[in-house]
Amino acid sequence: MRSTMAGHDPREAEFLGQEDFVQLVTPAGERIPSPGFDPWVADVTDEQLADLYEDLSVVRRIDTEATALQRQGELGLWPPLLGQEAAQIGSARALRSDDFVFTSYRENAVAYCRGVKITDLLRVWRGTSHGGWNPYDVGMAVPAVVIGAQTLHATGYALGCAKDGVDSVAVAYFGDGATSQGDVNEAMVFAATFKAPVVFFCQNNQWAISEPVTLQAQAHISERAPGFGIPSLRVDGNDVLAVMAATRVALDRARNGDGPTFIEAVTYRMGPHTTSDDPTRYRDRDELEEWAAKDPISRLGALLDSKGLLTDELTARVTARADEVARELRAGCLALTAPEPLTLFDNVYATPHRGLDRQRSQYAAYLAMFDGGAE
Repeated sequence: MRSTMAGHDPREAEFLGQEDFVQLVTPAGERIPSPGFDPWVADVTDEQLADLYEDLSVVRRIDTEATALQRQGELGLWPPLLGQEAAQIGSARALRSDDFVFTSYRENAVAYCRGVKITDLLRVWRGTSHGGWNPYDVGMAVPAVVIGAQTLHATGYALGCAKDGVDSVAVAYFGDGATSQGDVNEAMVFAATFKAPVVFFCQNNQWAISEPVTLQAQAHISERAPGFGIPSLRVDGNDVLAVMAATRVALDRARNGDGPTFIEAVTYRMGPHTTSDDPTRYRDRDELEEWAAKDPISRLGALLDSKGLLTDELTARVTARADEVARELRAGCLALTAPEPLTLFDNVYATPHRGLDRQRSQYAAYLAMFDGGAE
């Protein structure tokens, strides 16, 4: 953990002397010791490492299949997470079922870990739903498209947890670009003031659409949080084990009443911002190749191989699972049908009122002017 923990966490000393960011597995798959962070993942078995490898591979296949569906005209848009799998999987697998997650629109791997049904990932992008799932069924709010707004929601939820006397934690996921938004900074002020049990998880994927992170951040993003009184960590976001360790540290602080923590997961967006973006217009090919060598899946695969765990059986299992999920995703997408027009007014308010009824009636009259009308 960074020295910015000074004055906030008595465990600071055990984290001093770490590298520029926390890393437990090198890009070549070498496991390197870290006295400060090894204890936080000491319980991760070889079987669980293999499960993490499956998670990484499956969500990449989800991403590939969804991108193909968009290119084939079956989805209106898709926000790829290619390259960011470890940041999302490592953090999400550290959570308890009673924790609550607030994300932006790219955290499909987090949704997968929280138990969101595969087809539900696509409902918004196919235009058949405003949300996609019931947040309370999976402990995860539907994605926020307004950049940074979810950090305010997470802070408010966290305060509710504290008021209720439970040790559940709220986690807010956002990108490097969101840190320039007022909402994120306001959320951190509020969280620090009231010691809210919230984790601010920033995926620094180096690009805010076509704007490089170096344009808006003259120092590490993680260095901003201590100015609000929030300790921070900077972690190798392509190292699933390091991300899990860092997230567990932050969750432990929150559960023990020590307030919020800011995590900067240094990763890379290998694909476009969304499928409507062309990154070749602003990104250098050498940069892409440099980050491809740090790929989170090949990194964990190399670690497994060095331990004799990357067997033909494991490879076959992972491939079969990825194929199964891809088939389910495609079939589910094609089976989604457009909702009836008047369902637009469903669930707008908790309690219906005459104004809404009037709007429904007027819209029904408008639709009746066309062939078929509306039900």
